[in-house]
Amino acid sequence: MNQFPMRFVLRRVVLSFTIIITVSTSSFAQTCSNYAFASNKIFTSCNDLPVLNSFLHYTYNQSSKTLKIAYRHTNVGSSRWVAWAINPTSQGMAGSQALVAFQQSNGKMKVYTSPVTGSTTQLQQGELSFPVSDLSATYSNNEIIIFATLDVQNVSTKMNQVWQDGHVTNNVPMPHATSGDNIKSMGTLNVISGKYGSAAGARSIKTKKRNIHGILNAISWGIMMPLGAMMARYIRVFESVDPAWFYLHVTCQTSAYIIGMAGWATGIRLGGQSPGIQFTSHRIIGIILFCVATLQVIALLVRPRKDHKYRIYWNIYHHSLGYGIIILGIINIFKGFDILQPEKIWKRSYSGIIIMLAIIAVVLEAYTWFVVLRRKKATKSEKMTNSSNGQNGYGMATNGRG
Repeated sequence: MNQFPMRFVLRRVVLSFTIIITVSTSSFAQTCSNYAFASNKIFTSCNDLPVLNSFLHYTYNQSSKTLKIAYRHTNVGSSRWVAWAINPTSQGMAGSQALVAFQQSNGKMKVYTSPVTGSTTQLQQGELSFPVSDLSATYSNNEIIIFATLDVQNVSTKMNQVWQDGHVTNNVPMPHATSGDNIKSMGTLNVISGKYGSAAGARSIKTKKRNIHGILNAISWGIMMPLGAMMARYIRVFESVDPAWFYLHVTCQTSAYIIGMAGWATGIRLGGQSPGIQFTSHRIIGIILFCVATLQVIALLVRPRKDHKYRIYWNIYHHSLGYGIIILGIINIFKGFDILQPEKIWKRSYSGIIIMLAIIAVVLEAYTWFVVLRRKKATKSEKMTNSSNGQNGYGMATNGRG
């Protein structure tokens, strides 16, 4: 008889907890629509920006073509800068017209305008391509707010917007991170409709290009080049496959170079399309790698004959460059993994391939030395036998003559 009331009570308790959790979650969720400014400022529209804990409040005056904005960046420490920008010419940071703010070491806020060029990511103070007025910033409760009024008469009502954050050192903004949410913080803003547009389509195309760049280079410099070197060093020990090993080696390395050239060209293209994002060490190693590999290919055209007196010097040059290419290639591939940050299985798979190739190389190296030493021993025994037979024959002839 008591089961029905007990079930009823349990249902009521569960329903009450559900309502409490829902209300609590919604109250703690950060949205721009329920935010009230301490200065009693009111804006007609707002957007919850998808990354970097950012929100944009704005009012667009269609008659005067002015845009009044308040950019909020929450969960930000006192030693960080924030920026919001309009890019009148393209998507991305390069060419954008930025508003920058951070708290200085003396506790005062610094806010200024900064035109971002394609050749640098430094937020230098300067005039924008459109007038800015009422520029100010506040910092409170780990939140920076930038206020400004923009005269956007010569800017389309569908704007490309970018927002960023980074560290401040000695009152100087440092370059922002070039991975994670910091390369996703861009989109479009339609000030008439109030709609925010994601730049996911452009990012997905760029991500696909970056993946193609990584795959091409991993296959060429990271797998085929080591395989080609192993062919030259270990297959040639079998006399029955001479000179087939040479053609296998040349085919593998030439194919690797062609694929690597495509990967290198893709990387250069990506760099040109992302002037505000630079991976300096990865880029420098890639350029050096391609130049050295090109010299290696050219060296094949001037390869001396086996009996030429300069062949030994060519061999030293060829082997040194070859091993250098392999080492640089593997280093740069792992740097690429750190940049792309793919699923862990890709990095683990490539690491497994490299470890497997290394184990095979060690086994073949031991076998090669075994074969070489055995042949030397056999050759030495044969020479001693021939020498002994020659001496005996000479002695018999002398005795015969005697």
